[in-house]
Formats: sequence, structure tokens, C-alpha cells
Amino acid sequence: MRPSAPRPLVAGPSTGPERPFPIRLSGPIVKGFGRGSADLGIPTANIPLAGLSVGGNEDVESGVYYGWAGVDIDDTGLRKERGGEGEGRGPGGGVWEMVMSIGWNPYYKNEVRSVEVHIMHAFHHDFYGARMNLLICGFIRPEYDYVSKESLIEDINVDIEVAKRSLEREPYLNLKGEKYLLEFGVEGHENEVAS
Repeated sequence: MRPSAPRPLVAGPSTGPERPFPIRLSGPIVKGFGRGSADLGIPTANIPLAGLSVGGNEDVESGVYYGWAGVDIDDTGLRKERGGEGEGRGPGGGVWEMVMSIGWNPYYKNEVRSVEVHIMHAFHHDFYGARMNLLICGFIRPEYDYVSKESLIEDINVDIEVAKRSLEREPYLNLKGEKYLLEFGVEGHENEVAS
């Protein structure tokens, strides 16, 4: 159950991620349950749950995490042509702040665990099938059950604020430049703990 005390607005040590973070996950963006945008007003880009079983991440605790998402699209959500440059974009796509849920979503009584990523950017298009590389920098909170959709939305909005504030700190902001985030289709380094 969700605690009633105020939540801290920053997560993770100020010196930067500590083991097991950062964790790398990668996969194609797939259609989820369809609740993020439609029901909650918070769109998500989902990757297959199978991504957690690669590289020993299947034991990642259910809960809410923050970090960086590299996606092979431009800042509108369209698939990016290789070789272009622009603000917030690299040669293979863009990198944005993200907050993500790994878990069962007890409010919705899911029967399967899911990986749902909210990229903190307003896109104008869906981008199913695009490749997404995640650099998970830290843990925000465990998964809670909620008595109402409104309390769930309120907590997600706090999670978004915690992710923003946490990623603004220099050791975390520096991770936005990790080459991995824009290396799409590169085999052999997906879904691992970064060294």
C-alpha cells in the first residue's frame, strides 16, 4: 500500500549511480496495454519483458526507476534517418530523460509483469518498432497498489519530478552522453550492468 508520508524528491546518491546501477536494457518498442495515454494521460513506450531475462536482470525488483532512454527516432517521434545531427539528437536518434515501471501494476491486476517507460518529452507520433536503449540510473520506489486512479496518477507525477531532479545532478547528467544510448542494433552489450 502507498505510504502517506511525503516522498523525497531526489533518488540515488549525489555522487552518481552505485551498483547494480546503471543497468542497460534494450529492445524494440511494442504495444502495451493501452492505458498510459488513454487512461492515465501519461504515454509509455514499452519493451518486451523478455529483455529482463537477458544479462541476468530477471531479478530486478519490481518498482519505479529513472534514467536515460535512447530511441532511434527524431524529437517528433518519427524514425530517424542515420547520419543527421540536431539539438537533443545524435547520429542514431535522440536521448531523453525517462521514468519507468517494472512490475505487475497491482491497481490494474496485471497477470504478467511489464516494462513500461515514460519518456519525458512530448512526441507527435507513435513509434512502435523503433529501437530503445535504456540506461537505468537508479531506483525511486517499490511498486504500490492504489485505492484510486487519481492517487496512482498523483504518484506517477511525483515519480516524474523525482526523475527530473535526480537526473539534473552532474554525475547523472553526464551519463546522457553514454555512446550505448545511441548504438542501435549493436549486439553483445544489451541488458547488462554497465561497468
